[in-house]
Amino acid sequence: MKITNVEALKRISIEVRKGIIEAIYSAKSGHPGGALSCADILTVLYFNQMNIDENKPNDLNRDRLVLSKGHASAALYSVLAQKGYFSKEELKTFRKLKSSLQGHPDMKKLPGVDMTTGSLGQGLSACVGMAIASKLNKAGCKIYCILGDGEIEEGQVWEAVMSASKNNLDNLCVILDNNNLQIDGTIEEVGGMNNITEKFLSFGFNVLNIDGHNIESIIDAITTAKQTKGKPTIIIAKTVKGKGISFMENKASWHGKAPSEEEYNKAIEELDKAMLEIM
Repeated sequence: MKITNVEALKRISIEVRKGIIEAIYSAKSGHPGGALSCADILTVLYFNQMNIDENKPNDLNRDRLVLSKGHASAALYSVLAQKGYFSKEELKTFRKLKSSLQGHPDMKKLPGVDMTTGSLGQGLSACVGMAIASKLNKAGCKIYCILGDGEIEEGQVWEAVMSASKNNLDNLCVILDNNNLQIDGTIEEVGGMNNITEKFLSFGFNVLNIDGHNIESIIDAITTAKQTKGKPTIIIAKTVKGKGISFMENKASWHGKAPSEEEYNKAIEELDKAMLEIM
């Protein structure tokens, strides 16, 4: 069921963030910063935009989502649990032995995961293949790829970008989680990555720049991507690493560590307060 009410989507995104914190705290490991920054994007995709059915996770005509920044798996798992692909209680098994919720998404272990990811830079190549296949078999599937901004320092990303443009893949929508931080600092400091808009324009992409935490803007941008013909679209979503948890926001140190008990309780308290503010 497609949810169009913006306030309802905001509430879901808070629940997604709670699931992220719950999973990572239970595992005592994980990547909260980049998972929290893409929570609003995933919420809009799964609850408002994508043609999917949690009761038919292998439907050949479904839209696909590839979380290329696979280390942010807690975000994908949390939104899948909210959508009903599996029980929310299962989030507490994150990263544990024999759990379906591995540290990086595994399509062979969990329904709803469309591509196994983790080695950065590879997800977009898979999406290009999916988009070409959808064109060839006239399935009408939309293919979505979430990239990290640190991830686009990988050369394979640009090979995939070139191929997507050459093949006029207007059924491909790339969303860049542009939180400006990676494990060792800002993307400019680490890899010298700048002028991202101009780079994608030069490769023939339709480029949209938005606030990646504004639900209305995310909906509008994805809708525009669907309507764009003859070229792939990238949505450069300006986000905040650790969004929603005050002591995690804009801190590179929260790229890959779990909260303590005290920090976990404070994070849940902040999210509960945020929920009350929009109810």
